Amino acid sequence: MSNITRFDPLDELLRGFFVRPMDLKAGETPLAPPSIRMDVKEQESAYVVHAELPGVKKEDIHVTVDGNQVSISAEVRQASEEKEGERMLRSERYFGKVSRTFQLAQDIDDARAEARFNDGILELTLPKRAVASSKRLAIQ
Repeated sequence: MSNITRFDPLDELLRGFFVRPMDLKAGETPLAPPSIRMDVKEQESAYVVHAELPGVKKEDIHVTVDGNQVSISAEVRQASEEKEGERMLRSERYFGKVSRTFQLAQDIDDARAEARFNDGILELTLPKRAVASSKRLAIQ
């Protein structure tokens, strides 16, 4: 069976423009903007979210809950520096903001929501808001 790959000339042009292969050593990848990888688990009374934010400080993370919508954002600083003696051979850095917004099936009780950050993992415990039961009104 043959492998078919799609050629995208714009992708090839941009890749060659921003990343020069001659600057990278074999098997090395350039610093890239990070993304927030997440696991979302539903329990009977709450949602539990684990978000990976390696290298981010706790004070640079912001979490917002609005109904059933959750937003996580963080300021990211990555730096890579290589020296050989006193000569600087290469220095790369990335400073920016990453964010992720998602919706859950049920509204969150934001008064009881909790967030913990430990070893690059943000853990959110988002209790489900009690569903208001419908009430039948008597017509007078």
